[in-house]
Amino acid sequence: MVRNSILLIMLAGLCPSCAQDSRQHSWSETNVTGTFSIVAVEPETGVCGAAVASKYPAVGKIVPYVRAGVGAFCTQHWHNPEWGELALEMLAKGHLPERVLGELLDNDALRDKRQLAIIDMSGRAANRNPAKADPSGVWWGAVSGKYYACQGNTLVGREVIFAMARAYEETQGSLADRLMAALAAGDRAGGDHRGRLAAGIRIAKEGVKGHWLELYVDKSDDAVVELAKKYSALNHEAKSSRSQKKRPPTE
Repeated sequence: MVRNSILLIMLAGLCPSCAQDSRQHSWSETNVTGTFSIVAVEPETGVCGAAVASKYPAVGKIVPYVRAGVGAFCTQHWHNPEWGELALEMLAKGHLPERVLGELLDNDALRDKRQLAIIDMSGRAANRNPAKADPSGVWWGAVSGKYYACQGNTLVGREVIFAMARAYEETQGSLADRLMAALAAGDRAGGDHRGRLAAGIRIAKEGVKGHWLELYVDKSDDAVVELAKKYSALNHEAKSSRSQKKRPPTE
């Protein structure tokens, strides 16, 4: 019950309706949950970020990429980490997100295996889902809204992505709070059907060099819960004053 309590505290504190929905759609501990992510920006504050969870080890260090004043990018399902900085560099040069994805995939022999998401600081987002996902994929897809995009593969079903979008839109707090709530909601909805091994969040802010905030869980039986614990205990300007007051139980 520790896992459920921590996530419900996060969702109830920042997104009451999402917490209620999570209770109604709770999963038993025997259900397994691997790759779903979200990219988002706040044009008015100059903050951008991405969060991810997966069965893949240390996923927070190889799927999400963010750059202050530029935007965010995720490469997953046959991911290509070499594209991370390349995609952000093209965004920095003023290329539209759709053009960036087109150039990355144009001569790529594995383009039908890729799942990509990209957003610039104006909030223009683009997704690419795999046309030929692996047989273990079960369900994959994406949804985008105002200044964000959610995507996932190897999921238990579509509710994972919709739960993430709902949590991001309804959460009260900073961009970091909303990303963390979205990740928690996706996990609560079932997540990746292979397992809960790793998770991570990266935030960048104009005027701050490198990552303004970064947290990772590289290997765990319940990665999103551990990430939520770390985030809840964190004292950082990227969090809203409301979320700073939230502390999860230790037992």
